Amino acid sequence: MGEFELIRRYFKRPQNAARIGVGDDCAIFSPSPDREVCITSDLLVQDHHFLPDVSPQSLGHKALAVNLSDLAAMGAQPVGFLLSLGLPHTKEAWLEAFAKGMFALAEQHNCSLVGGDTTACPVTLINITAWGEVKKGGGILRSGAKVGNDIWVSGTVGDAALALACRKGQIHVPLQEAKACFTRMDYPTPRVDLGLALAPFINSMIDLSDGLAGDLPHILKASDCSAQIELTALPLCPALAQLNFAQRTRLAVCGGDDYELLFTAPATERPQIQQIAKQLAIPLSLVGRILPKLGAEPKLEWLENGQGSTFNFHGFQHFPEP
Repeated sequence: MGEFELIRRYFKRPQNAARIGVGDDCAIFSPSPDREVCITSDLLVQDHHFLPDVSPQSLGHKALAVNLSDLAAMGAQPVGFLLSLGLPHTKEAWLEAFAKGMFALAEQHNCSLVGGDTTACPVTLINITAWGEVKKGGGILRSGAKVGNDIWVSGTVGDAALALACRKGQIHVPLQEAKACFTRMDYPTPRVDLGLALAPFINSMIDLSDGLAGDLPHILKASDCSAQIELTALPLCPALAQLNFAQRTRLAVCGGDDYELLFTAPATERPQIQQIAKQLAIPLSLVGRILPKLGAEPKLEWLENGQGSTFNFHGFQHFPEP
């Protein structure tokens, strides 16, 4: 099967995001005059971001989900995406399952594939570039946190990290109890509706791809402030909550791939945020607050029941120091 037949058979779809889409040299689209376009891109590499035996359907879902999660963190409405694939093979069953997982999620958010590229490659590489729209000047930035803001997180944290630890044999939790965590790892839910609903009431936001300890510092650095996080306030799933405090806290704080939203908002917005949580049936937990930066660098302080914690946390690092 050649490149263009592969694209035509598995990835060409009717367009609703572009005037010209898959099949030409460029996609052509035009946002409305009062809107701005938010663009994001994520690269997934076999053996680094996923194992060779992962379900291709879940991989198709996740490849798009991580991009939609970035759009959610901006308060953006997804519009379309580009897909580039490096493949060691063109097995039809794999391609069919991958496309099924990807397009099922795309259709949920009315987000169209409008182009991309394919090539032969020693291992599977997946790159998606997605874009969405916000009102002009309306994108939620990392740089908007204010001293005194509450720090909130959606859903539960540490689920994907627990699933990975179980899959590697590092932690043993009964399969039935850990089942939901495996779903969270393989089929993460981008919080698009939540990001759109929160946007009018919050100051800054980021999605948790590299763990709370890895992602919150991005807000602190961009906003030039510090923060306190109460470890006992972190929302945990039942499977994680049964572990000892050190285990569950490290997974919840350092584990990546949850794709929940972490955001800051004035304390005066608590009723509105709690109402959004109720309307969308998504738990939103108040876990900390933004503080002034007292030294040269932002400081992230971890508390246990209001007292300073001795734990040393860091999030996932894409290029760890040797």
